Amino acid sequence: MTLLAAFQTVFTFKMIALIFGGSALGIIVGALPGLSATMGMALMLPITFYMPPSEGILMLLGLYTGAVFGGAYSAILLNIPGAPPSVMTSLDGYPMAQRGEAGRAISLATVGSTLGGIAGVIALIIIAPILARFALRFGPAEYTVLAVFGLSAIVAVSGKSLARGFAGAALGVLLSTVGMDNFTNVSRFTFGSIELMSGINFIPVVIGLFGLAEVIAQILETSKEGVITRTINRLFLSASDFGKVLKGLVPASLIGIVIGVLPGAGGTIASIISYNHAMQSSKDPEKFGTGAPEGIIAAETANNASVGGAMVPLLTLGVPGSSPAAILLGALLIHNLRPGPMLFTTQPVLINTIFVGLLAAQFSLLLWGLATARIAPWILAVRKEMMLPTIAVLCVIGSFALKNSFFDVGIMLVSGVAGFFLNKLGVKPGTVILGLILGPMFENNLRSTIEISGAAPIFTSPICIVLWVLTAAMVLYPICKMFRLRKCGTE
Repeated sequence: MTLLAAFQTVFTFKMIALIFGGSALGIIVGALPGLSATMGMALMLPITFYMPPSEGILMLLGLYTGAVFGGAYSAILLNIPGAPPSVMTSLDGYPMAQRGEAGRAISLATVGSTLGGIAGVIALIIIAPILARFALRFGPAEYTVLAVFGLSAIVAVSGKSLARGFAGAALGVLLSTVGMDNFTNVSRFTFGSIELMSGINFIPVVIGLFGLAEVIAQILETSKEGVITRTINRLFLSASDFGKVLKGLVPASLIGIVIGVLPGAGGTIASIISYNHAMQSSKDPEKFGTGAPEGIIAAETANNASVGGAMVPLLTLGVPGSSPAAILLGALLIHNLRPGPMLFTTQPVLINTIFVGLLAAQFSLLLWGLATARIAPWILAVRKEMMLPTIAVLCVIGSFALKNSFFDVGIMLVSGVAGFFLNKLGVKPGTVILGLILGPMFENNLRSTIEISGAAPIFTSPICIVLWVLTAAMVLYPICKMFRLRKCGTE
C-alpha cells in the first residue's frame, strides 16, 4: 500500500514537472564550469522550506541527478569538465567530439548515466542495509589505502609514460598540501598569501588545465582550419554501441554503488576507479584516452550509480555519502525529518516516494540527454574566432563565480599556462587532477591512522589487504604487459 501511495504521489503533473524541471536545471548547473551539484542544490534549498517535504526532496533529487550528468556536456564539447567526476569523461569524450562524434559521445554518456542511475536506485531499494553495514567498517586506515587505490588510476590517464604520469600526480599531491594544516593549524607553502591559507581550490585548476590550456593550444595551432570540429557523422547509437554499454554496465554500476555508499568518496573516485577497471580489463587498453566509447561508459555509469549509493548511508544512518547528499540531509532536517532506521518506520510513504522519485529522475535524464544530443554537437560548428574567446570568457566567469574571487581567476590563468606546457612535455593534466583530488584524502586519513593506532592497520586490516592487492594488480599488470610486448618484439 505504501508503494502504491508513493506512485500516486510521484505521478502527478506537479511532481513530474518538479522532477523534470529540477533535472533540466541540474544539467545546466553541471555543464557550466565552476558550478556544481552542491552549489545548485544549496541555492535551491531555501525554496524547499515553502514546499511539502515530498515536493522539495524530489525537486532536489532531480537537480542532483541532472547536475551529476551535466558535467559530461562541457567535458565532451569543450574539454572543460563541468564537474570533478567528468574529468574521466573528457579523456575520451573530447577526442570523439574532435573527430565529429560529439552526438554519439553525448548519447553514450546519457544512456550510460541513465542505466547506472537506475542500478543505483535498485541497490538503494534492495541492498541498502547490507551496504550501509559494510561502509561502517571503513575507518581512516581503509580510506588511506582507498586513496592509494584511486591513485593507481594514474596508469589509465598517464598515456604511454608512467614516469610522466607519476610526476604529474606528485605535482597534484604537492598542490593539495598548500594551505593550513588540518592537524597543526600551521600554514604550508602560502608564502605569506592570505588567499592561499584556505588552499588551492580544485575548480579553477580544472578549468585552467582543461579549458584555458586548450584555448591556448588552439590559438597557437598552425592549422588554418576555421572550425574546431569536423562534420558530425551520426548522433544515435548503433547496436555495437549498445553492446558496449551493456558489457560495461555491471562492473561500472557495482563500482559506483560501492564507492558511492562510502561517505566522502563520491562520484569522482567512482569514475576514476571504474575507468581504470575498464582500461585494465580491455583487450586493447591503448585506445583509452583517444576516443574510446568504453571510457565514457565506464566513467558516466559509475558516476551516476554513485548517486543511489550515496543515498544509502543518508537514509539509513543519517550520514551523507557526498556533498549533495549533505544538502538533502539539510532539506530533510528543515522539515523535521531525521534520517535513520526510524524514518523507515515512521515515514514509509515518504521513503518509497523518494525511491520512486529518484527512479523517475533517471528517465528525465534520459529524455533531456537524448533531446539535446541532437542539437548540442552544433555548438562545435562555431568558428574558432567566435568559440575560443567565448570559452576563455566562460573560464574566467566559472573561476570567479565560485567565491567571487579574482584570486581564483589568477589560479585558473596560471593553471592554464601550466597545463599548456605540461601537455607539451607529455604530462597529462588528468594525472595532476588525480593527485589534487586524492592528496587530502590520503594525507588526512594516513595521519589520523598513525595518531590513533600507528601505521599497522594500513597493512593488517582485511579490507586494506584486499585494496593493496587490487592496487598492485592495477599497477603491475600494464608494466608486465609492456615488458612482455618488448620481449616479443626483440625475439
